[in-house]
Amino acid sequence: MNTAAQVDVMLRGWKEQGMEKAETVVRLAEACLSWPYVYGEWGDYCTPTVRRKRANGIAERMPKEAEVIRKGCQVLSGKASKCSGCQFYPGNDMVRCYDCRGFTHWVLLQAAGIDISGQGATSQWNTSANWTEKGTISDIPRDKVCVVFMWDSANKCMSHTGLYVGEGRIIHCSGTVKTGYVSDRGWTHYALVKGLTGVAPAPSDGGSSAPVSNEKPTLRKGARGEYVTLLQTKLIQKGYSLAPYGADGSFGDKTLAAVKAFQKDHGLDADGVVGKKTWEALESGEPAKTYTVVIAGLTKEKADALKAQYPNAEIN
Repeated sequence: MNTAAQVDVMLRGWKEQGMEKAETVVRLAEACLSWPYVYGEWGDYCTPTVRRKRANGIAERMPKEAEVIRKGCQVLSGKASKCSGCQFYPGNDMVRCYDCRGFTHWVLLQAAGIDISGQGATSQWNTSANWTEKGTISDIPRDKVCVVFMWDSANKCMSHTGLYVGEGRIIHCSGTVKTGYVSDRGWTHYALVKGLTGVAPAPSDGGSSAPVSNEKPTLRKGARGEYVTLLQTKLIQKGYSLAPYGADGSFGDKTLAAVKAFQKDHGLDADGVVGKKTWEALESGEPAKTYTVVIAGLTKEKADALKAQYPNAEIN
């Protein structure tokens, strides 16, 4: 998982290179994968203070959602006294948080300078000044970056929104910022963004474009892009360290070593190539094998550093 500071550096670099707006939108959305969902947020840093403010603000009218916000924070839930070691505090640094329409708004504003109007998914959709074209999902232009929506027929509103980034792929914030597909159940409409120039870039993973199905490309050392970031995020979640780089979207020596270790621990050929069987193992609910290591004489600072590097470790 990237930190907010790392993403800020990436974004400045893309703009200095003169990258087209559409590609910048896609790269920024990819860089934010696994960042957390917080109801009402539009890109603030994910901190206990921000979460507390949001939870308190909706506690009376949305008590269940307020509790979700609190439980998603190890400080507010009482599990820890500080952010160090939290899955949303990679490398001892902050990430940003969003709800679904906050994510689309923030990415378009930061990457392309486009401020789409509307406080919710429905009002964004209904604001004609935001769009040059709207339609049903079956007619979505395959090479255009745009905003997609889910229509809730029972409540007569748009219940969810995300970014279509080309070739069947969608990046949206639900639980966390994640990848989805046009074929996923629920997506019903699209809207082309006024002022968003350029076409959707080809996937940067060194393989073919993501299909409409959930099949993922084979990855090996040297690959880059969204699927590498997804791979790295899953490895970290399974307890495999990628320090000091984290989920940077680049399949280098650290990622290769982690993949081989994961494959060995799960009875797979430890060749370092991430194919169908390795993806399936990564996406299963089976926990990684664990080992007990006792290190005597650590200072508190070194113990905290180890906890940050290995989030699932128990340090007493």
